[in-house]
Amino acid sequence: MPTLKHSINELILFAIYSLGESSKKCTFQELIKECFSLFPKEFCFSKHPQWPDARKLDRPLRTLRKRKLITGTPQTAFGLTSSGKKITKEISKTLRQRKLL
Repeated sequence: MPTLKHSINELILFAIYSLGESSKKCTFQELIKECFSLFPKEFCFSKHPQWPDARKLDRPLRTLRKRKLITGTPQTAFGLTSSGKKITKEISKTLRQRKLL
């Protein structure tokens, strides 16, 4: 059975959702930590896989905000819009089916 591959944008959406579910404020630092904790291979430095690479979130966060899937800025906190929540529910289903979470 082929594995389902999610984009970086989808993984970031899921991490924002995950922080919201745990009632943590989704600051930029918390989001970096959550993305790296959930998906270390996708959010690490290539030469130092034990460290998270915050640069991998910069452009995707701007894209997600432009597409009106998230609100917030790195200086404040991030949240999902209603459209972002809808997409995240689908992402969550496929990740749970893959037994990642």
